[in-house]
Amino acid sequence: MRERERLYQLLDTVPDTKIAYLIGYIQGMTLDGGDVPNKETEMAIEEADQMVENGTGQHFEGSAKDFINMLLEE
Repeated sequence: MRERERLYQLLDTVPDTKIAYLIGYIQGMTLDGGDVPNKETEMAIEEADQMVENGTGQHFEGSAKDFINMLLEE
């Protein structure tokens, strides 16, 4: 049995309540580029690498909630 045929058989056994999960997963697999970052992300990563290398910038330790609250206070 071919892989595609096996997939079709398995799909027939998936409950309707879980089909949306499979659709999202399969759509993600078919997108071009995958995990390739865009130019803005590449620049941000480069900036962060330079900050680590130079010891500049601000280091934060805490939860994401604490970080967001800190940003909102500024």
